Amino acid sequence: MSERAHVTVLCGGASPEAKVSRVTGPSVAEALKQFYDVELIDLADDSLPALDAAKTVVFPAMHGPFGEDGQLQMLLDQAGVSYAGCDAASSALCMNKVNTKNAVTDSGFALAKDFTFAAQSKPSAEAIIAKLGEGVVIKPLDSGSSVGVHIAHGRYELNAVLERVKAGDWMAEQLIAGREMTIGLLDGGAMGIVEIRPKDGIYDYEHKYTTGATEYLFPAPMDETLSCKVRSFAENAFASCNCRDFARLDFILTHDDQPFFLEINTIPGMTPTSLLPKSASCVGLGFQPLVRRMMEPAIARAAKHRAAS
Repeated sequence: MSERAHVTVLCGGASPEAKVSRVTGPSVAEALKQFYDVELIDLADDSLPALDAAKTVVFPAMHGPFGEDGQLQMLLDQAGVSYAGCDAASSALCMNKVNTKNAVTDSGFALAKDFTFAAQSKPSAEAIIAKLGEGVVIKPLDSGSSVGVHIAHGRYELNAVLERVKAGDWMAEQLIAGREMTIGLLDGGAMGIVEIRPKDGIYDYEHKYTTGATEYLFPAPMDETLSCKVRSFAENAFASCNCRDFARLDFILTHDDQPFFLEINTIPGMTPTSLLPKSASCVGLGFQPLVRRMMEPAIARAAKHRAAS
């Protein structure tokens, strides 16, 4: 491979999270320009553009269906194009919240009770409360960026949430009270823990992507022994899901310091308000060095593949 590799950053697409992807993509591309020759491609739809596997390596700055659920990764594999981040199987696994929870059973994290249902056969509020209690989270089975996430307390609020469930597969999960946390992973190693404090309500899509709507504490105020334990759990979960290169893991820390797993994000947002850069800053990694570290394993895989062919 030439001294200065060529990187193609893919963003956009047609998913509900395409708007966020179109912020992540340019941010990543700009950071990578210091180290590589970079081309940014904004996809109009969910399809793979023509790429020369012998000349470029991809950073998929895609969020949500197609970009993050293994479809894009499978197309890249079929085209022989090396890319950063999790492979197709791991991406598909982590996009499904229930399958991910099943995979991390032995990681050390506690797991909230849950069950899944299809919108066309959704259960009654009474049936959900009977299984999970009065506090419930209703969320799409396979979306990120807090798209479609609703919290309900009691039958009246839950009925109102269920009225909005019109299509797709969903998960009802026991609401765990506590501090919302996230931790970034790079090459399988855990970085700093970030505490997320929305200024009102819950950490939904609006709070996640509106500057000033949420307070972030990084590193999160936490006993060092507990912090080490959580970082170990996160590394176990990363390995259990066969993730590679990077990811971000979300969890709730209860008032008695019990960490409850929420989900793994295989292509974390890299916007001005994003969490992975905050986690990286806790271990002394600025934005540009972080993005370079996220890209380097794919560059190495491409070089190895080309040398063997």
